[in-house]
Amino acid sequence: MIGLSALLVVVLVGLGIPVAAALFYLAIILGDLYAFMPPLPSLGDIAWSSATEFLFVSIPMFILMGEILLRAGLAEDMYRALAPVLSRVPGGLMHTNIASCAVFAATSGSSVATAATIGTIAMPNMERHRYNAPLFLGSIAAGGTLGILIPPSINMIIYGVLSDVSVGDLYLAGLVPGLLLAALFSLAVWGICVLRPEFGGEKVAHSEASRALLRSLLPMALLFFLVVGSIYAGLATPTEAAALGVLGALALAAARGRLQLRALIAAFEGTIRTTCMVMLIVLAAYFLNFVMVNIGLTRAVVAYVDGLDLPPLVVMLAIIALYIALGCFMDTLSLMIATTPLVVPIVVAIGYDPLWFGILFMILIEAALITPPVGMNLFVVQAVRGGGAFREVAVGSLPFLGAMFAMIGLLIAAPGLALFLPSLLKGGG
Repeated sequence: MIGLSALLVVVLVGLGIPVAAALFYLAIILGDLYAFMPPLPSLGDIAWSSATEFLFVSIPMFILMGEILLRAGLAEDMYRALAPVLSRVPGGLMHTNIASCAVFAATSGSSVATAATIGTIAMPNMERHRYNAPLFLGSIAAGGTLGILIPPSINMIIYGVLSDVSVGDLYLAGLVPGLLLAALFSLAVWGICVLRPEFGGEKVAHSEASRALLRSLLPMALLFFLVVGSIYAGLATPTEAAALGVLGALALAAARGRLQLRALIAAFEGTIRTTCMVMLIVLAAYFLNFVMVNIGLTRAVVAYVDGLDLPPLVVMLAIIALYIALGCFMDTLSLMIATTPLVVPIVVAIGYDPLWFGILFMILIEAALITPPVGMNLFVVQAVRGGGAFREVAVGSLPFLGAMFAMIGLLIAAPGLALFLPSLLKGGG
């Protein structure tokens, strides 16, 4: 049963079937083969109960918040303010790419949206200031992945629902590793550009850099504290905080005189498209999870791993290796949704904290975003670039992939990096 399930996933995804359809097909096939009764009649009840989950309302809200910030040009203002400050460091605008991705990720919650937004703004600077193309492109692709790890994160919401872990705790746990990973990305750029100064491009001069930086970053910081701070302070649930974020983004756009009807319509359309894609996959995953529980697949997998009698660290390293391999062939959302119900019980059974694993999981998902041949951020950056060899984007992402592996090692060696803030808040309460 375990082997057949894995084979079916690989075959269905390999055939290019849309992710939601592949999950539905897998559930129906497994149900017909192993379930006592056909599971299809239960689909309506499962779809209704999962689609009415209150926490899922936050997903379109966070997407809309990012869309409004993008259409209002606030992300572009932020990039232009950061550029003259960070261009003094070896690596120049590549540090600006990473920092802009980190800030925008803290308000959008989406890695693909972050990479597309910052990529569109940054791309004209690559040739103008003579940067090494692979490293510059890689900094955008890797920086975009921070949208998964730095709160608020849409992927954390889905993981929290599927694994029964508090989304507020996940947001707390992801903050320090997210900032540390951004620092590791910049450290990788700095090290390469110290060794190869010609990769670093030219400096960008600006006479009012600090004033522009404050003017552009302060609104984004206020929006971040409005959303994430309200959750940390216990004043709002993630769903209520997402609604506050939309109101805050609208207020910022209006304050800049950029709250136009055409931009709002475009933001709503983008939100609807993305939300429909995400929720269809989520509904399919719920149906698959229902089937797996009914046929005993989850128990069988946990029992199989327990029967191997391996040290917990070895099992965890095997899980990490499995995700790295799967990330080469599956898109991140389907990888996360299809495997969470199977893997989290194993993680708990071998003694690891599912909250800690959630942060490790986000980094593994981030790695999948820049791992060829199916790394979504690689394709996004290549599309924004509009030409050139795809190989340059893939090669340029390798140093940042190494930084992600270093971050995984740090989390395994020091779990407190993720668990410190949640435990501190609970201790203070």
